[in-house]
Amino acid sequence: MTRPRIVIVGAGFAGYRAARTLARLTRFRATVTLLNPTDYFLYLPLLPQVSAGILEPRRVTVSLPGTLRRVRLVLGEADRVDLDGRTVHYTDPEGGRGTLAYDRLVLAVGSVNKLLPIPGVAEHAHGYRGLPEALYLRDHVTRQVELAAAEDDPVTRAARCTFVVVGAGYTGTEVAAHMQRLTDDLVHRHPLRAGMRPRWMLLDVAPRVLPELDERLSRTADRVLRERGVDVRTGTSVKEATHDGVLLTDGESVASRTLVWCVGVRPDPLVEATGQPLRRGRLIVDPYLQVPGRPEVFACGDAAAVPDLDHPGRSTPMTAQHAWRQGAVAGRNVAASLGLAPAPRPYHHRDLGFVVDLGGAQAAANPLGLPLAGPLAGAVTRGYHLAAMPGNRARVTADWLLDAVLPRQGVQLGLVRSWSVPLDTASPELARTAGGPPGRPDT
Repeated sequence: MTRPRIVIVGAGFAGYRAARTLARLTRFRATVTLLNPTDYFLYLPLLPQVSAGILEPRRVTVSLPGTLRRVRLVLGEADRVDLDGRTVHYTDPEGGRGTLAYDRLVLAVGSVNKLLPIPGVAEHAHGYRGLPEALYLRDHVTRQVELAAAEDDPVTRAARCTFVVVGAGYTGTEVAAHMQRLTDDLVHRHPLRAGMRPRWMLLDVAPRVLPELDERLSRTADRVLRERGVDVRTGTSVKEATHDGVLLTDGESVASRTLVWCVGVRPDPLVEATGQPLRRGRLIVDPYLQVPGRPEVFACGDAAAVPDLDHPGRSTPMTAQHAWRQGAVAGRNVAASLGLAPAPRPYHHRDLGFVVDLGGAQAAANPLGLPLAGPLAGAVTRGYHLAAMPGNRARVTADWLLDAVLPRQGVQLGLVRSWSVPLDTASPELARTAGGPPGRPDT
Protein backbone atom coordinates (compact mmCIF):
# COMPACT_ATOMS: atom_id res chain seq x y z
CA MET A 1 0.00 0.00 0.00
CA THR A 2 1.13 3.58 -0.69
CA ARG A 3 2.13 5.43 2.41
CA PRO A 4 0.07 8.57 3.15
CA ARG A 5 1.77 11.83 2.20
CA ILE A 6 2.00 14.57 4.82
CA VAL A 7 3.25 18.00 3.76
CA ILE A 8 4.21 20.67 6.30
CA VAL A 9 4.66 24.22 5.00
CA GLY A 10 6.99 26.27 7.18
CA ALA A 11 9.67 25.33 9.72
CA GLY A 12 9.12 27.96 12.37
CA PHE A 13 8.17 27.06 15.92
CA ALA A 14 4.90 25.40 14.88
CA GLY A 15 6.12 23.69 11.71
CA TYR A 16 9.32 22.36 13.24
CA ARG A 17 7.50 20.91 16.24
CA ALA A 18 4.83 19.37 14.01
CA ALA A 19 7.51 17.73 11.85
CA ARG A 20 9.37 16.38 14.86
CA THR A 21 6.17 15.01 16.38
CA LEU A 22 5.10 13.36 13.13
CA ALA A 23 8.53 11.81 12.58
CA ARG A 24 8.28 10.19 16.00
CA LEU A 25 4.67 9.01 15.67
CA THR A 26 4.57 7.80 12.08
CA ARG A 27 7.90 5.90 12.07
CA PHE A 28 8.09 5.47 8.30
CA ARG A 29 4.38 4.55 8.04
CA ALA A 30 3.85 7.89 6.30
CA THR A 31 5.97 10.18 4.13
CA VAL A 32 6.57 13.46 5.95
CA THR A 33 7.78 16.34 3.78
CA LEU A 34 8.79 19.74 5.14
CA LEU A 35 8.79 22.72 2.74
CA ASN A 36 10.89 25.66 3.95
CA PRO A 37 13.03 28.39 2.32
CA THR A 38 16.06 27.57 4.52
CA ASP A 39 17.60 24.38 5.89
CA TYR A 40 17.35 25.54 9.50
CA PHE A 41 14.90 26.29 12.27
CA LEU A 42 15.52 29.79 13.65
CA TYR A 43 15.25 30.34 17.39
CA LEU A 44 13.89 33.89 17.13
CA PRO A 45 14.01 34.92 20.84
CA LEU A 46 17.83 35.00 20.80
CA LEU A 47 18.20 37.12 17.64
CA PRO A 48 18.89 40.33 19.63
CA GLN A 49 21.92 38.58 21.13
CA VAL A 50 23.18 37.89 17.62
CA SER A 51 22.88 41.58 16.74
CA ALA A 52 24.62 42.52 19.98
CA GLY A 53 27.55 40.21 19.24
CA ILE A 54 26.91 37.88 22.18
CA LEU A 55 26.01 34.84 20.08
CA GLU A 56 27.42 33.76 16.75
CA PRO A 57 24.70 33.51 14.05
CA ARG A 58 24.77 29.73 13.73
CA ARG A 59 24.03 29.33 17.44
CA VAL A 60 20.39 30.33 16.89
CA THR A 61 19.92 28.06 13.88
CA VAL A 62 19.09 24.37 14.23
CA SER A 63 19.75 22.12 11.23
CA LEU A 64 16.58 20.61 9.80
CA PRO A 65 18.29 17.65 8.08
CA GLY A 66 20.41 17.06 11.18
CA THR A 67 17.55 16.98 13.70
CA LEU A 68 14.60 15.70 11.66
CA ARG A 69 16.04 12.39 10.49
CA ARG A 70 12.79 10.85 9.22
CA VAL A 71 11.56 13.99 7.46
CA ARG A 72 12.21 14.88 3.83
CA LEU A 73 13.27 18.51 3.47
CA VAL A 74 12.34 20.44 0.33
CA LEU A 75 13.92 23.88 0.01
CA GLY A 76 11.44 26.38 -1.40
CA GLU A 77 8.92 29.16 -0.86
CA ALA A 78 5.26 28.17 -1.11
CA ASP A 79 3.54 30.21 -3.82
CA ARG A 80 0.07 28.66 -3.89
CA VAL A 81 -1.99 25.95 -2.23
CA ASP A 82 -4.56 24.14 -4.37
CA LEU A 83 -6.93 22.79 -1.74
CA ASP A 84 -9.17 21.02 -4.26
CA GLY A 85 -6.25 19.41 -6.05
CA ARG A 86 -4.41 18.74 -2.76
CA THR A 87 -1.15 20.19 -4.01
CA VAL A 88 1.32 22.84 -2.86
CA HIS A 89 3.15 24.83 -5.54
CA TYR A 90 6.52 26.32 -4.65
CA THR A 91 9.62 28.06 -6.00
CA ASP A 92 13.04 26.75 -5.01
CA PRO A 93 16.03 28.99 -4.10
CA GLU A 94 17.27 28.96 -7.71
CA GLY A 95 13.94 29.94 -9.25
CA GLY A 96 12.78 26.46 -10.24
CA ARG A 97 9.13 25.51 -9.85
CA GLY A 98 7.84 22.43 -8.06
CA THR A 99 4.67 20.77 -6.80
CA LEU A 100 4.04 18.64 -3.72
CA ALA A 101 0.97 16.42 -3.49
CA TYR A 102 -0.48 15.63 -0.07
CA ASP A 103 -3.03 13.56 1.80
CA ARG A 104 -2.63 15.74 4.87
CA LEU A 105 -1.43 19.34 4.93
CA VAL A 106 -0.11 21.37 7.87
CA LEU A 107 0.03 25.12 7.23
CA ALA A 108 2.57 26.66 9.57
CA VAL A 109 3.80 29.52 7.40
CA GLY A 110 4.12 31.95 10.28
CA SER A 111 4.04 35.70 9.88
CA VAL A 112 5.68 38.70 8.20
CA ASN A 113 6.29 42.31 9.20
CA LYS A 114 3.18 44.36 9.83
CA LEU A 115 3.32 47.33 7.48
CA LEU A 116 1.45 50.56 8.20
CA PRO A 117 0.68 53.29 5.65
CA ILE A 118 3.27 55.70 7.01
CA PRO A 119 5.21 57.69 4.38
CA GLY A 120 8.82 56.61 4.01
CA VAL A 121 8.74 53.64 6.37
CA ALA A 122 8.89 50.93 3.69
CA GLU A 123 11.86 52.70 2.07
CA HIS A 124 13.90 53.66 5.13
CA ALA A 125 13.06 51.23 7.94
CA HIS A 126 14.24 47.69 8.48
CA GLY A 127 12.32 44.90 10.15
CA TYR A 128 13.57 42.28 12.55
CA ARG A 129 12.19 38.89 11.56
CA GLY A 130 15.20 36.83 10.54
CA LEU A 131 18.92 36.26 10.62
CA PRO A 132 19.72 38.61 7.69
CA GLU A 133 18.01 41.52 9.47
CA ALA A 134 19.86 40.75 12.71
CA LEU A 135 23.24 40.67 10.95
CA TYR A 136 22.44 43.80 8.96
CA LEU A 137 21.49 45.73 12.11
CA ARG A 138 24.74 44.78 13.82
CA ASP A 139 26.83 45.96 10.86
CA HIS A 140 24.76 49.10 10.36
CA VAL A 141 24.94 50.21 14.00
CA THR A 142 28.67 49.49 14.17
CA ARG A 143 29.19 51.48 10.97
CA GLN A 144 27.24 54.47 12.27
CA VAL A 145 29.33 54.65 15.44
CA GLU A 146 32.58 54.36 13.48
CA LEU A 147 31.51 57.03 10.99
CA ALA A 148 30.37 59.32 13.80
CA ALA A 149 33.74 58.99 15.53
CA ALA A 150 35.45 60.45 12.44
CA GLU A 151 32.72 63.02 11.65
CA ASP A 152 33.52 66.74 11.94
CA ASP A 153 29.96 68.04 11.54
CA PRO A 154 28.19 67.86 14.94
CA VAL A 155 24.72 67.61 13.36
CA THR A 156 25.65 64.63 11.21
CA ARG A 157 27.52 63.09 14.14
CA ALA A 158 24.43 63.32 16.35
CA ALA A 159 22.21 61.85 13.63
CA ARG A 160 24.49 58.86 13.19
CA CYS A 161 24.46 58.26 16.95
CA THR A 162 20.65 58.36 17.24
CA PHE A 163 18.88 55.01 16.87
CA VAL A 164 15.09 54.74 16.73
CA VAL A 165 13.19 51.53 17.49
CA VAL A 166 9.46 51.56 16.78
CA GLY A 167 7.41 49.04 18.74
CA ALA A 168 7.94 48.38 22.45
CA GLY A 169 6.68 44.82 22.38
CA TYR A 170 8.78 41.75 23.12
CA THR A 171 11.13 42.14 20.13
CA GLY A 172 11.52 45.93 20.16
CA THR A 173 12.21 46.06 23.89
CA GLU A 174 14.92 43.40 23.68
CA VAL A 175 16.48 44.97 20.57
CA ALA A 176 16.72 48.38 22.27
CA ALA A 177 18.08 46.86 25.49
CA HIS A 178 20.80 44.77 23.85
CA MET A 179 21.83 47.26 21.18
CA GLN A 180 22.13 50.10 23.67
CA ARG A 181 24.69 48.04 25.55
CA LEU A 182 26.52 47.28 22.30
CA THR A 183 26.83 50.93 21.29
CA ASP A 184 28.04 51.91 24.77
CA ASP A 185 30.75 49.29 24.36
CA LEU A 186 31.62 50.54 20.86
CA VAL A 187 32.08 54.17 21.90
CA HIS A 188 34.70 53.14 24.42
CA ARG A 189 36.82 52.10 21.42
CA HIS A 190 35.75 55.07 19.26
CA PRO A 191 35.33 57.97 21.71
CA LEU A 192 32.88 60.57 20.41
CA ARG A 193 33.64 64.23 20.62
CA ALA A 194 32.39 66.57 23.33
CA GLY A 195 31.38 63.66 25.56
CA MET A 196 28.55 62.55 23.28
CA ARG A 197 27.05 59.11 23.77
CA PRO A 198 24.70 57.13 21.54
CA ARG A 199 21.02 57.89 21.93
CA TRP A 200 18.45 55.11 21.71
CA MET A 201 14.73 55.85 21.40
CA LEU A 202 11.98 53.26 21.92
CA LEU A 203 8.57 54.33 20.64
CA ASP A 204 5.12 52.80 20.96
CA VAL A 205 1.56 54.08 20.68
CA ALA A 206 0.61 51.91 23.69
CA PRO A 207 0.61 53.49 27.16
CA ARG A 208 3.48 51.26 28.36
CA VAL A 209 6.27 49.03 27.11
CA LEU A 210 5.45 45.34 26.69
CA PRO A 211 1.72 46.16 26.58
CA GLU A 212 0.77 42.54 25.84
CA LEU A 213 2.54 41.17 28.94
CA ASP A 214 2.03 41.40 32.70
CA GLU A 215 2.20 44.96 34.00
CA ARG A 216 4.92 44.05 36.48
CA LEU A 217 7.17 42.87 33.66
CA SER A 218 6.42 46.13 31.89
CA ARG A 219 7.45 48.24 34.88
CA THR A 220 10.68 46.31 35.32
CA ALA A 221 11.66 46.63 31.67
CA ASP A 222 10.76 50.34 31.60
CA ARG A 223 12.88 51.03 34.68
CA VAL A 224 15.93 49.15 33.38
CA LEU A 225 15.78 50.88 29.99
CA ARG A 226 15.41 54.36 31.44
CA GLU A 227 18.24 53.80 33.92
CA ARG A 228 20.50 52.96 30.97
CA GLY A 229 19.52 56.16 29.20
CA VAL A 230 17.09 54.77 26.64
CA ASP A 231 14.53 57.43 25.68
CA VAL A 232 11.25 55.52 26.13
CA ARG A 233 8.30 57.30 24.50
CA THR A 234 4.87 55.76 25.02
CA GLY A 235 1.82 57.11 23.22
CA THR A 236 4.16 58.10 20.38
CA SER A 237 5.08 56.69 17.00
CA VAL A 238 6.46 57.71 13.62
CA LYS A 239 4.46 59.99 11.33
CA GLU A 240 6.98 60.08 8.48
CA ALA A 241 10.41 58.63 7.75
CA THR A 242 13.19 59.92 5.49
CA HIS A 243 16.83 59.06 4.89
CA ASP A 244 17.80 61.82 7.33
CA GLY A 245 15.42 61.08 10.20
CA VAL A 246 11.86 60.65 11.42
CA LEU A 247 8.95 62.92 12.23
CA LEU A 248 7.14 61.78 15.36
CA THR A 249 3.40 61.90 15.92
CA ASP A 250 3.93 64.50 18.67
CA GLY A 251 5.47 66.85 16.09
CA GLU A 252 9.12 66.41 17.07
CA SER A 253 11.64 65.86 14.29
CA VAL A 254 14.49 63.47 15.12
CA ALA A 255 17.63 63.32 12.98
CA SER A 256 18.68 59.69 12.63
CA ARG A 257 20.11 57.20 10.14
CA THR A 258 18.60 54.16 11.86
CA LEU A 259 14.95 53.11 12.02
CA VAL A 260 14.18 49.61 13.31
CA TRP A 261 10.58 48.48 12.70
CA CYS A 262 9.25 46.14 15.41
CA VAL A 263 5.56 47.12 15.46
CA GLY A 264 4.32 43.55 15.20
CA VAL A 265 3.52 40.91 12.66
CA ARG A 266 0.70 39.74 10.43
CA PRO A 267 0.02 36.27 9.01
CA ASP A 268 1.87 35.28 5.86
CA PRO A 269 -0.13 36.32 2.73
CA LEU A 270 -0.27 32.64 1.67
CA VAL A 271 -2.99 32.21 4.32
CA GLU A 272 -5.31 34.70 2.65
CA ALA A 273 -4.57 33.17 -0.74
CA THR A 274 -6.13 29.87 0.35
CA GLY A 275 -9.58 31.48 0.07
CA GLN A 276 -10.69 30.00 3.40
CA PRO A 277 -12.44 32.01 6.16
CA LEU A 278 -10.14 34.24 8.17
CA ARG A 279 -10.21 35.99 11.51
CA ARG A 280 -7.97 39.06 11.60
CA GLY A 281 -5.96 37.60 8.74
CA ARG A 282 -5.50 34.21 10.39
CA LEU A 283 -6.96 30.95 9.10
CA ILE A 284 -9.96 29.84 11.17
CA VAL A 285 -9.50 26.39 12.68
CA ASP A 286 -11.37 24.31 15.27
CA PRO A 287 -9.88 23.32 18.65
CA TYR A 288 -8.28 20.30 16.92
CA LEU A 289 -6.45 22.68 14.54
CA GLN A 290 -8.42 21.48 11.51
CA VAL A 291 -9.81 23.85 8.90
CA PRO A 292 -13.64 23.57 8.89
CA GLY A 293 -14.85 21.79 5.75
CA ARG A 294 -11.29 20.67 4.96
CA PRO A 295 -10.57 17.76 7.33
CA GLU A 296 -7.29 17.01 5.54
CA VAL A 297 -5.92 20.52 6.24
CA PHE A 298 -4.47 21.59 9.60
CA ALA A 299 -3.05 24.98 10.56
CA CYS A 300 -1.12 26.18 13.60
CA GLY A 301 1.10 28.98 14.87
CA ASP A 302 0.78 32.58 13.69
CA ALA A 303 -1.09 31.46 10.56
CA ALA A 304 -4.04 30.05 12.52
CA ALA A 305 -6.77 31.60 14.64
CA VAL A 306 -6.80 28.83 17.24
CA PRO A 307 -9.70 29.04 19.72
CA ASP A 308 -8.65 29.90 23.27
CA LEU A 309 -10.64 27.37 25.30
CA ASP A 310 -10.03 29.33 28.51
CA HIS A 311 -11.48 32.50 26.97
CA PRO A 312 -14.41 31.63 24.68
CA GLY A 313 -14.66 33.88 21.65
CA ARG A 314 -10.94 34.70 21.61
CA SER A 315 -8.03 33.27 19.66
CA THR A 316 -4.67 32.37 21.16
CA PRO A 317 -2.03 35.12 20.78
CA MET A 318 0.66 35.02 18.11
CA THR A 319 3.54 33.93 20.36
CA ALA A 320 6.33 31.38 20.06
CA GLN A 321 5.08 29.60 23.16
CA HIS A 322 1.69 28.96 21.58
CA ALA A 323 3.18 28.04 18.20
CA TRP A 324 5.54 25.48 19.73
CA ARG A 325 2.78 23.70 21.58
CA GLN A 326 0.29 23.94 18.76
CA GLY A 327 2.83 22.28 16.50
CA ALA A 328 2.95 19.26 18.79
CA VAL A 329 -0.86 19.02 18.90
CA ALA A 330 -1.13 19.43 15.12
CA GLY A 331 1.41 16.67 14.55
CA ARG A 332 -0.39 14.32 16.91
CA ASN A 333 -3.81 15.06 15.40
CA VAL A 334 -2.55 14.57 11.84
CA ALA A 335 -1.17 11.18 12.83
CA ALA A 336 -4.44 10.33 14.59
CA SER A 337 -6.44 11.24 11.48
CA LEU A 338 -4.45 8.60 9.60
CA GLY A 339 -4.87 5.98 12.30
CA LEU A 340 -1.22 6.24 13.31
CA ALA A 341 -1.77 7.68 16.80
CA PRO A 342 -4.39 7.66 19.56
CA ALA A 343 -7.52 9.82 19.36
CA PRO A 344 -6.96 13.51 18.52
CA ARG A 345 -7.03 16.06 21.29
CA PRO A 346 -7.99 19.75 21.35
CA TYR A 347 -5.39 22.43 21.90
CA HIS A 348 -5.43 23.66 25.47
CA HIS A 349 -2.71 25.98 26.70
CA ARG A 350 -1.41 26.45 30.23
CA ASP A 351 0.52 29.69 30.53
CA LEU A 352 3.96 29.12 32.02
CA GLY A 353 4.82 32.82 32.01
CA PHE A 354 7.14 34.95 29.89
CA VAL A 355 10.75 36.05 30.02
CA VAL A 356 12.27 39.24 28.62
CA ASP A 357 16.06 39.46 28.26
CA LEU A 358 17.26 43.02 28.91
CA GLY A 359 20.97 42.37 28.39
CA GLY A 360 23.76 41.74 30.86
CA ALA A 361 22.41 40.26 34.07
CA GLN A 362 19.11 42.10 33.74
CA ALA A 363 15.81 40.52 32.74
CA ALA A 364 12.14 40.48 33.64
CA ALA A 365 10.35 37.17 34.09
CA ASN A 366 7.22 35.69 35.61
CA PRO A 367 7.65 31.91 35.59
CA LEU A 368 4.39 30.29 36.72
CA GLY A 369 3.12 33.77 37.59
CA LEU A 370 5.98 34.60 39.99
CA PRO A 371 7.37 38.06 39.11
CA LEU A 372 11.18 38.23 39.05
CA ALA A 373 13.69 40.95 38.19
CA GLY A 374 17.44 41.48 38.17
CA PRO A 375 20.10 38.74 38.08
CA LEU A 376 17.70 36.03 39.27
CA ALA A 377 15.36 36.82 36.39
CA GLY A 378 18.39 36.81 34.08
CA ALA A 379 19.34 33.31 35.20
CA VAL A 380 15.76 32.08 34.80
CA THR A 381 15.57 33.66 31.34
CA ARG A 382 18.71 31.96 30.09
CA GLY A 383 17.66 28.67 31.65
CA TYR A 384 14.32 28.93 29.88
CA HIS A 385 15.94 29.53 26.50
CA LEU A 386 18.34 26.61 26.95
CA ALA A 387 15.44 24.32 27.82
CA ALA A 388 13.32 25.57 24.91
CA MET A 389 16.00 25.33 22.21
CA PRO A 390 15.87 22.07 20.25
CA GLY A 391 19.64 22.10 19.71
CA ASN A 392 22.95 24.01 20.08
CA ARG A 393 22.65 24.24 23.87
CA ALA A 394 26.33 23.60 24.56
CA ARG A 395 27.44 26.12 21.93
CA VAL A 396 25.06 28.79 23.23
CA THR A 397 26.29 28.23 26.78
CA ALA A 398 29.90 28.48 25.61
CA ASP A 399 29.20 31.80 23.87
CA TRP A 400 27.56 33.15 27.01
CA LEU A 401 30.58 32.17 29.10
CA LEU A 402 32.99 33.75 26.62
CA ASP A 403 30.95 36.95 26.53
CA ALA A 404 31.16 37.15 30.31
CA VAL A 405 34.98 37.15 30.34
CA LEU A 406 36.07 38.52 26.95
CA PRO A 407 35.35 41.84 25.17
CA ARG A 408 33.03 41.65 22.18
CA GLN A 409 34.42 41.87 18.67
CA GLY A 410 33.02 45.12 17.30
CA VAL A 411 33.63 44.67 13.60
CA GLN A 412 31.52 44.84 10.45
CA LEU A 413 31.19 41.60 8.52
CA GLY A 414 29.59 43.18 5.45
CA LEU A 415 27.61 40.03 4.64
CA VAL A 416 24.18 41.67 4.37
CA ARG A 417 23.48 44.90 2.51
CA SER A 418 20.56 47.24 3.03
CA TRP A 419 18.85 46.46 -0.28
CA SER A 420 18.78 42.72 0.47
CA VAL A 421 16.62 43.06 3.61
CA PRO A 422 13.57 45.08 2.50
CA LEU A 423 10.98 45.76 5.17
CA ASP A 424 8.24 44.18 3.08
CA THR A 425 9.11 40.54 3.73
CA ALA A 426 5.72 39.65 2.26
CA SER A 427 7.33 39.91 -1.17
CA PRO A 428 9.79 37.01 -1.42
CA GLU A 429 10.02 37.57 -5.17
CA LEU A 430 11.84 40.84 -4.49
CA ALA A 431 14.60 39.04 -2.63
CA ARG A 432 14.78 36.33 -5.29
CA THR A 433 15.02 38.67 -8.25
CA ALA A 434 17.05 41.52 -6.79
CA GLY A 435 20.35 41.63 -8.61
CA GLY A 436 21.79 44.55 -6.70
CA PRO A 437 20.97 47.66 -4.71
CA PRO A 438 18.12 49.74 -6.14
CA GLY A 439 20.00 52.99 -5.72
CA ARG A 440 19.38 53.38 -1.99
CA PRO A 441 22.41 54.35 0.10
CA ASP A 442 23.52 51.84 2.70
CA THR A 443 24.46 54.38 5.32
